[in-house]
Amino acid sequence: MTSQVSIDSPLGPLALTSDGEFLIGLDIGTRVSQPSSDAVIELATQQLDEYFAGTRTTFDLPLKARGTEFQQSIWSALQDIPYGHTTSYGELGSAIGKPGSARAVGGAVGANPLPIVIPCHRVLASDRRITGYSGGEGIPTKEKLLGLENISYR
Repeated sequence: MTSQVSIDSPLGPLALTSDGEFLIGLDIGTRVSQPSSDAVIELATQQLDEYFAGTRTTFDLPLKARGTEFQQSIWSALQDIPYGHTTSYGELGSAIGKPGSARAVGGAVGANPLPIVIPCHRVLASDRRITGYSGGEGIPTKEKLLGLENISYR
């Protein structure tokens, strides 16, 4: 049985979705109308609060991100980007053994069902520009997340 709760954050509301064992969704800018919580959501709420307070730099949550094998490989690689650091779409493709796949990497990054927790905001263009963000208000949301981690960009 899935549970879903909205929490307040510096980015606005976040809707957290759990299947009872894993966090399976995080939507920035979404508020659910009939909240239902469980232990996974309670742990995610605590860790997100700590992240936004600046006291947490990594997440330790049970995650299940549903996607293609390629998407899964990108989402796994995203979790290797340390707090306060960035990579490029091209570098991410090379990291999974798919050099020259920056466009496909961008599509997988944009399809990330667990933004923030799987830190897709840490991916920039090769010239360090922000080229987009699929969560919340788009680029302004990504800028807030980068600022929270004191990451400079162009």
